[in-house]
Amino acid sequence: MSAVTPWEISVKQATGKLTGPEDLAVRAQGTQFQALSIVAEHGVRAGQLPHHQDPFDRMLVAQAQTEGLTLVTRDKFIPLYDVPVLAV
Repeated sequence: MSAVTPWEISVKQATGKLTGPEDLAVRAQGTQFQALSIVAEHGVRAGQLPHHQDPFDRMLVAQAQTEGLTLVTRDKFIPLYDVPVLAV
């Protein structure tokens, strides 16, 4: 799981756009997901992507492209990028 995911959820919680548990980091530790940190290569790739209004989505796409991962999303714009997507 990308470090971007709990970051984006926390921002949406703080702005009132999303409700949910406050202990996301603790809950993430109890899953089978492996942690994916943000590294410089991800940042460079995200900066090179065509514009997308959501910087979190750009980072997720960059990470998926760089690491050869499939992105799980319901965002309708993500499939426009060159990245494997599992629609939910």
